[in-house]
Amino acid sequence: MNTTAGITVEVAFARPEQQWLRRLQLPAGSVVAEAIAASGIAELHPDLVIGADNVGIFSRLVGLDQVLQEGDRVEIYRALTRDPKESRRLRAASQRRG
Repeated sequence: MNTTAGITVEVAFARPEQQWLRRLQLPAGSVVAEAIAASGIAELHPDLVIGADNVGIFSRLVGLDQVLQEGDRVEIYRALTRDPKESRRLRAASQRRG
C-alpha cells in the first residue's frame, strides 16, 4: 500500500444561519482531528468546542483518532437547543390547534 498517496475528505459544520464545508487533500492515514485542524474551522469559529461527543463521519459518531478514508465527510455537530421529544410534542400540539 502506498502511504504517500493522498485522500480527499470534507469537513462540514452548520449553524442555523450558515453552513460551512471545506474539501481537503490529506495524506493517507490522516485522522479526524487532523482534518479538523487542517480545515481552519477553529479559527473561523473560536467558540466551537470539538470533542469525541460531537464529531462524526456521515452521521455516525467517531473518535478524533478515527482514520479517514477517501471521500469521508467529517461532520461537527452542534449541541441540541431543544430535546427532540419536546420538539415533536410542540409540533403535534400546534397541528391539533391548526
